[in-house]
Amino acid sequence: MTTRTLTIILFLLFVAATLAITIWASRQTRTANDFYAGGRSFSGFQNGMAIGGDYMSAASFLGIAGIIALNGYDGFLYSIGFLVAWLVALLLVAELLRNAGRYTMADVLAFRMRQVPVRTAAAVSTVTVSIFYLLAQMVGAGALVALLLGIKPGETFLGMDDTTAKIATIIMVGALMIVYVVVGGMKGTTYVQIVKAFMLMIGAALMTILVLAAYKFNLSALLGDAAVKSGKGDAFLNPGLVYGKEVAGNALQTFYNKIDLLSLGIALVLGTAGLPHILIRFYTVPTAKTARRSVLWAIGIIGAFYLMTLALGFGAAALVGGQAIRAQNPGGNTAAPQLAEALGIRFLGGTFGGSMFLAVIAAVAFATILAVVAGLTLASSSSLAHDFYANVVKKGTATERQEVVVARVSAIGIGAVSIVLGILARDLNVAFLVALAFAVAASGNLPAILYSLFWKRFTTRGATWAIYGGLGSAVLLVFFSPVVSGPTSVVFKTADWAWFPLSNPGIISIPLGFFFGWLGTVLSKEPADEEKYAEMEVRALTGAGAH
Repeated sequence: MTTRTLTIILFLLFVAATLAITIWASRQTRTANDFYAGGRSFSGFQNGMAIGGDYMSAASFLGIAGIIALNGYDGFLYSIGFLVAWLVALLLVAELLRNAGRYTMADVLAFRMRQVPVRTAAAVSTVTVSIFYLLAQMVGAGALVALLLGIKPGETFLGMDDTTAKIATIIMVGALMIVYVVVGGMKGTTYVQIVKAFMLMIGAALMTILVLAAYKFNLSALLGDAAVKSGKGDAFLNPGLVYGKEVAGNALQTFYNKIDLLSLGIALVLGTAGLPHILIRFYTVPTAKTARRSVLWAIGIIGAFYLMTLALGFGAAALVGGQAIRAQNPGGNTAAPQLAEALGIRFLGGTFGGSMFLAVIAAVAFATILAVVAGLTLASSSSLAHDFYANVVKKGTATERQEVVVARVSAIGIGAVSIVLGILARDLNVAFLVALAFAVAASGNLPAILYSLFWKRFTTRGATWAIYGGLGSAVLLVFFSPVVSGPTSVVFKTADWAWFPLSNPGIISIPLGFFFGWLGTVLSKEPADEEKYAEMEVRALTGAGAH
């Protein structure tokens, strides 16, 4: 009861504080510019913190710690991929996108194209990627609450079993994220993300120091104990336990495993530059120089955090043990909170200290989830309102007030869809789900963005084919992969329609996105608008004429 009471109090305090921020921000939100871009009033440091808050999601704090705790060396691939991805975002899209666009990714894509087909495709892609990413956050929330309330299979709390508790939490998180977006817009969401990023960095740093202190700052002892407690021995500290695994006597499966590893790495590295909720953050700063500075701050914050996930993952394996982590959550999503409880018991005065530290870290994890889902919901609702409603349905005649109203209604609809899908996917590992979102983003959005910015010949047909071709192939390959059906799947174990051998489609779907963009362009009879391209190039490179 101590843990439950502390957790509920801390969570309610955080919700109250963030709702107060959201209500305050709502009073500053008067125009579409305020709702979509926060009035472009944030500094480089503020936006860097907010990007970190957007990026360090449940997949980072819960999912990566869990994958490292269960799979050792192979789990760290996610940390490296997520971090290196920022170099691609910085070098290829951050400044150019900020200068050439206004509120959404589609502003860049449609700058020299026909508005209706391109903005429609961009809205479809944005919503699809956001929902994939939202699933991970919802699943993380459900796993977390079952741990916090002490509910294991066969146990109940207030009449709820572990499944009911997860579903109730997913619904609650969905309702809160709708409130943040509908009431606060970009300003409210950004300040919530800044608060969350600060809390997460402090919590992760404290846990890292305590893990190292438990082993007297001897990394060799920590890794050795983690390998023993994992139950997998030396294989835990070497590559090949999960990804790229060699299967004796089956050369074809070994080949597929190695290609799957490469596919995952490509998706992680290229995915960030196509994530809608990250791309819209570049529009919240006043100048291109501030956009660059904010990305540099984000890289520093995110890099430090992902280094700490090593200590969290291996610390959980050593101090909690793989068996105890799997018993609580098969996907490993509760490894970090379980580690917090173990550290509290060891350093903060026994069971009460463990309960207190677990409650604090759990509140941080809830803050993480709420902030990220708000950012994702804002990105997709903004795209529906600004791209689809204002420029496709109303063909540019909608007022700012109408746009904002539609954005708020869209947020409610997207929240409802996310709640339903989150309930269906509640037992999957959150880092794995995010890797799929990265693959979908890199397949559909990234080819269209890069072609628009750097290829003079690119046409409307090329843009729509790139988005639909990359997006469709990624989603189709995931559906027919071993992830969705078959004996090793995590969705439909009793059915088997899998014919695609890889778990992550990136190595196939990302090149397909670029290929379809090229093919659509060369088959198009539409002449390239060279004057428009020259205008966009000058704007993107210099900022002249930008908003």
